[in-house]
Amino acid sequence: MSQNGTARPAVRAVLDAALAEGRTALTAPEGKAVTDAYGIPTPAEALAECSDDAVRLADRIGFPVALKIVSPDILHKTDAGGVRVGLTSAAEVRGAFTSIVSNAKAYAPGARILGVQVQQMVPEGTEVLVGTVTDPTFGKIVAFGLGGVLVEVLRDVTFRLAPASEEDALSMLDGIRAAEVLRGVRGGAAVDRAALADLIVRVSRLAADFPEIAEIDLNPVFATDSGVMAADVRVILSTQQPPARRRYGREEILTSMRRLMKPDSIAVIGASNEQGKIGNSVMRNLVDGGFHGDIHPVNPKADDILGRKAYKSVTEVPGEPDVAVFAIPAKFVPAALEEVGRKGIPNAVLIPSGFAETGEHELQARIVAIAEEYGVRLLGPNIYGYYSTWQDLCATFCTPYDVKGGVALTSQSGGIGMAILGFARTTKTGVSAIVGLGNKSDLDEDDLLTWFGEDPHTECIAMHLEDLKDGRAFVEAARATVPKKPVVVLKAGRTAAGAKAAGSHTGALAGDDAVYDDVLRQAGVIRAPGLGEMLEYARALPVLPTPKGDNVVIITGAGGSGVLLSDAIVDNGLKLMEIPEDLDAAFRKFIPPFGAAGNPVDITGGEPPSTYEKTIRLGLEDPRIHALVLGYWHTIVTPPMVFAELTARVVAEFRERGVEKPVVASLAGDTEVEEACAYLYEHGVVAYPYTTEKPVEALGAKYRWARAAGLLTT
Repeated sequence: MSQNGTARPAVRAVLDAALAEGRTALTAPEGKAVTDAYGIPTPAEALAECSDDAVRLADRIGFPVALKIVSPDILHKTDAGGVRVGLTSAAEVRGAFTSIVSNAKAYAPGARILGVQVQQMVPEGTEVLVGTVTDPTFGKIVAFGLGGVLVEVLRDVTFRLAPASEEDALSMLDGIRAAEVLRGVRGGAAVDRAALADLIVRVSRLAADFPEIAEIDLNPVFATDSGVMAADVRVILSTQQPPARRRYGREEILTSMRRLMKPDSIAVIGASNEQGKIGNSVMRNLVDGGFHGDIHPVNPKADDILGRKAYKSVTEVPGEPDVAVFAIPAKFVPAALEEVGRKGIPNAVLIPSGFAETGEHELQARIVAIAEEYGVRLLGPNIYGYYSTWQDLCATFCTPYDVKGGVALTSQSGGIGMAILGFARTTKTGVSAIVGLGNKSDLDEDDLLTWFGEDPHTECIAMHLEDLKDGRAFVEAARATVPKKPVVVLKAGRTAAGAKAAGSHTGALAGDDAVYDDVLRQAGVIRAPGLGEMLEYARALPVLPTPKGDNVVIITGAGGSGVLLSDAIVDNGLKLMEIPEDLDAAFRKFIPPFGAAGNPVDITGGEPPSTYEKTIRLGLEDPRIHALVLGYWHTIVTPPMVFAELTARVVAEFRERGVEKPVVASLAGDTEVEEACAYLYEHGVVAYPYTTEKPVEALGAKYRWARAAGLLTT
């Protein structure tokens, strides 16, 4: 969609006039001028300054009409008794004019009343809301949902970044819970989807084009089978714009991140020989971890630390270190950072606490300014450090970890970071990196996404975050990364209170988590509901092959598990395959008469290993089946490890033949099933004991990524 050459100047004139008067809300006629400029359909209307004007305008527009108070000081016209609708005669218009003005004066005695808006009555249709709000994390976002009196009751609204594309807008129509209403229910006509999507696009473009537009609220919009019409327009302005955050280009990010994650030389500022000190722990982890590069301890009071020459200042360190790790109190960081800058070290890892997280915002701002002056990227402060396992790098005061693998894990919290470490160790999850972000004074998730997206050692990225400093930069980085590898996000604070009281329906509905949820989905990331799920997704996604279609088949030895697995399939947005007759007959050849084919395929609990093997083989052989969910029931006839070994062997055989399908398993039984699950996981089958939900959730996460990456379009 493009605007003609007069659209922006026309809107600019309206906004400038309102702001010049110190107003933060447009009047109805001003709103009409703005929406007309952007081709947003609104009813015919005009301003009446007296009752005679109102009658004359109603005759010209045509009955029935609506009357609405026009006052820059009255935002909620209905609350003020300033709205009358369905007026069908001159007498009704004259009476309504008098009543509206009287109500407005009583509601707000000091309000300026410019007149009454006489408006064409809008044809009845489905009432929806279209609006925009300025989110502190993501900037301009557009909202869509059911409108009218239902908006604040049902809160059935979805959000996208503005400006939105036509594809975004159409996805919004399908993204609300009441999407069926738009398609027509009980004989009702479906709305004009193209017109409604076009309206969303136009409104989002209007908001994006003018930073001073804080909110737009079109509610209700009447959508019919022949078009859309916004019955009420509210535009709220802001004179304050958030300060621009410094942005780095992709190559700048990759250059600095390369030296951070693959350094040849590290300086440890505050290195110590004294056990129990952070500087000692960092040094010991670097040395004992086998880091291949140079390690330079910096301590003005020591000559030698852990057998390495110590330097009085980082400026005395030989060569060009890639990273300076800070293990000194916060108050000493600025002076040491100045020296790091003069030395030309590109990365500073700030372990110390005592900055913004304790209210020391000025101190944090000071180190950020120093870093920007010298071109130093900051990781932290207030972090546990970081691990880069493929470099044998453990730059942290916490426990070491050296199991190399394909999962990159990041956390904003040190405690969560240690939970990540413990999980990785317990489950033998190989990691490419574990990075603490802390206060995110500089380096944040979008920098790490950019790096891990290119890192050949990283197959999956999982991130715990409490906020995003620059939501748009994160979305940009995620969109570039998701087509190559999965990104899993745990957003903490999802139950926090939503937005504070706002001047419009749209603003009140834009609770932080609702926006995060929709925008993260728009970016293609997989949102985990909790820490356990984030870690399990990160562990499972690299193990599971990418599905090539939607058809999921359950093979189970227990009918009860089959029912629960079926529920989990639906809950995770997956599709239980409708088994064709020939495939149904093929399965029946391998199961007893009292078993059940169909889907789930119930082989019953007393069957020998050969029944499991034959049915699993059939599931892998038939190209119409795209994923298998196995439900095992512990019996003496087929012990857990027997089931695990035969399943792993069959899956491996088919993968050697080039047949790769995701296979997940739920094992019900005594404690022996734990060992069997561990064995299956190690051999490419995502398996869990005592649960039917977890394996299917992992499969659902793989499917969500495949769709977001454009690898599965059916």
